[in-house]
Amino acid sequence: MRPFRADRRGGGVHARFEAGEAEVLRRFAAVAAERAERAGSETRDGATADPTLTRLLPDAYPDDPEASAEFHRFTAERLAESKAQNARTVIDSLSGPAEDARPDGSVEVRLDGEQAQAWLRALTDIRLALAADLGIEHDGDEGDIHDLESATRRAVYDWLAAVQEFLILALARAERH
Repeated sequence: MRPFRADRRGGGVHARFEAGEAEVLRRFAAVAAERAERAGSETRDGATADPTLTRLLPDAYPDDPEASAEFHRFTAERLAESKAQNARTVIDSLSGPAEDARPDGSVEVRLDGEQAQAWLRALTDIRLALAADLGIEHDGDEGDIHDLESATRRAVYDWLAAVQEFLILALARAERH
């Protein structure tokens, strides 16, 4: 990966992802979109709620299940659609036209301010889902890493933190110019 940088020519930011990195991001963004859509349509009954979906759309009133259910009923679908759209923005950014394909398979991503914000929100949602899957609840938790798949998910979780940080730094530099 060539980290995000401020684009001096046209504003916004840009980065380059290796083919495998782009595929990992597309795959996890697709899962995030699907989970967000599921979170928006799920009825909350506490005991059967998927912890990942609960992380994506947490209770607004944790001490008042009735008020939380009411809030969820009126807001979940719209919030979930917004989260799914953010994930689709990541997928679309990584799936540019065939004529833009690089010979080495890497993907150049150029984002305007709105797209960059969608990326930040999607990366947060992907990391929240990974954290729920791994049992990470607080900063410093290692999570339940017990096999190659969970170790790989943890590596993706950490890598996405770096991608997110590079994007934030590039946006801050772009804002100064």
